[in-house]
Order: sequence, then structure tokens, then C-alpha cells
Amino acid sequence: MPSKKVIEKWHEFANGLNDESKLLDLLADDACFLSPVVYSPQIGKELTYKYLCAAANVFKGNNFHYLNEWIGENSAVLEFEATVEGVTVNGVDMIFWNETGKINQFKVMVRPFKAINILMKLMAEQLMK
Repeated sequence: MPSKKVIEKWHEFANGLNDESKLLDLLADDACFLSPVVYSPQIGKELTYKYLCAAANVFKGNNFHYLNEWIGENSAVLEFEATVEGVTVNGVDMIFWNETGKINQFKVMVRPFKAINILMKLMAEQLMK
């Protein structure tokens, strides 16, 4: 799958244009989610799905938007910004996919530290649901 197509599908999900079930189709069975606040990788399609849906719910209604993107053959870096609980969150999504266009790694980095603390609390609440 051409790299632009993978990112277009991701943007559809991130912008709320796709229901969450469509995200499962975009993830490889061996997908891995790397969180800015959890030490160990979250391995597997279901866990990756759970974390990405939780993050989508945290950012929903918080002016989440992508600022820049850099797209390679099998990866992309998307810089994002949002305002959560009055704090500007700035970060990057590093997305990697396999030859069939399925996302097999999703790494998130966030700044500033205050934002990390807020996101850690809100993500924990979402993941407990």
C-alpha cells in the first residue's frame, strides 16, 4: 500500500471520520504501541487498538490537530498539538507499517512534562473503562 494511503486512513480515524472499528483493519496483528508514559511496549493488535482509542477519547474536543508531517516509504512522523485541561500538549506520532500497509508500530512522544502528567492521568481513566 502506498505510504500516503496509510496516512490518509490514519487521518480519517484521528479526525473522527471513521468509526473505531475501522482502526482494527489498519493495524497489523503484531502491532506494538510505545507510550510516552508506559515503560514496556504494548504488544498486539488488541492492546495497540485499546491505547489508540483511549488516546483518541482523551484528545476528542481538545483542539487536537496535526501541525506537520514527514512521510517515508514505510514510516511517517506526524507532529501534533492539543490543549488539554488548559495545557498545550505538543508531540509526535511515529508510525511504521509493513509491506501490506498495516501499522506495526506506533510510538508517541509528548512535551512538556506537565502535559505528560495530565495525559498519564486521563489515559489511565480511559483504559480503566
